[in-house]
Amino acid sequence: MAEIEPRPLAELTTLRAGAVPDRMVEAHTADELVATMRELWAAGEPWLVVGGGSNLLVGDEPFDGTVVAVRTTGIEELPSPHPGHARLKVQAGHSWDDLVEYAVAAGLGGIAAMSGIPGTAGAAPVQNIGAYGQEVVQTLVEVELLDESTGEVSVVPAPELGLGFRTSVLKHHHGSVAARSAVILSITLELERVGHGEFAIRGPQLRGALGLDPEATVSLRWVRETVLSVRASKGMVLDDGDPDTWSAGSFFQNAVVTAAFARTLPDACPRWPVAPDPVSDRVIPLNEYYGVSPVGEVAEPDVKVSAAWLIEHAGIGKGFSLPGSRAGLSTKHALALTNRGGATAEELAALARFVQQRVQAEFGLILQPEPVLVGVEL
Repeated sequence: MAEIEPRPLAELTTLRAGAVPDRMVEAHTADELVATMRELWAAGEPWLVVGGGSNLLVGDEPFDGTVVAVRTTGIEELPSPHPGHARLKVQAGHSWDDLVEYAVAAGLGGIAAMSGIPGTAGAAPVQNIGAYGQEVVQTLVEVELLDESTGEVSVVPAPELGLGFRTSVLKHHHGSVAARSAVILSITLELERVGHGEFAIRGPQLRGALGLDPEATVSLRWVRETVLSVRASKGMVLDDGDPDTWSAGSFFQNAVVTAAFARTLPDACPRWPVAPDPVSDRVIPLNEYYGVSPVGEVAEPDVKVSAAWLIEHAGIGKGFSLPGSRAGLSTKHALALTNRGGATAEELAALARFVQQRVQAEFGLILQPEPVLVGVEL
């Protein structure tokens, strides 16, 4: 553990907001990270772990505690018990996009569509990052976790993390705390050995995003470069020279609503069915079984609706900003709240509140933020 001169969190977050914390340390190895967190937990001191800072909106008042900057890196390739696959164990502080590049260069498929997503590998499972039909839950095997409650390190299988749409038991949602307070030390992914040649893309969402026919074949490298190009055109690839990228990516989640509520929205609002949870097996006592199993109600699947469409059709266009504010929507992508240069966290929060209020007034739905809010209220 190396204690360093505290820097403004505006320098460590992609939204470029946040004051200087009381204390700041860097952890360059997993052992350093474990020792640091145990020390902070034993002292009962407030703490904030920061990786790439791409999913944080930090307030304008100094954080009253210790900020832990995770700087661990490294990728270890491991054998997989499944033929045609390989496993990658990745340290928490490793750049996510560097990991994707490593996988593509090695001919390993499963995460190429998530190219260009900022942040670190350790943050990826916290909100189950995803893009164009690929999500971390599809390839995550396990994480190495340091639990606050016990101070112990354990290997936790992916199914125990409650991974859902941009969520997990580890995420601090707006208005609530994480169900499990812990720090990820490493993640392990299982990826398919597809090689460097062309192959057919599975999944209609990814094919549609890439403009591919069902029978088309492409290479992993082509997928990565195409996704990076698409994301860059929307201001979703970090660029120091482009204020449209000074954001936390999509600030609001695409809303998941009931099918009945979705029918109250205009037909033009883009929507996608969300697969329902599988029905668990029902055990029927033998003395109650008469040869026919009862048929339960078949519920309509929930529907995911486009937050960007709702924002724009609530009268808030790309590039919108409140009078006198240095925060604004991206000129390329209505879901991204951006810091146009020197904006405070309160300016960003005021814009977020305005967007929420307009969408609620127009469509009766409250959009929820994706980033973790620290010292900020919406």
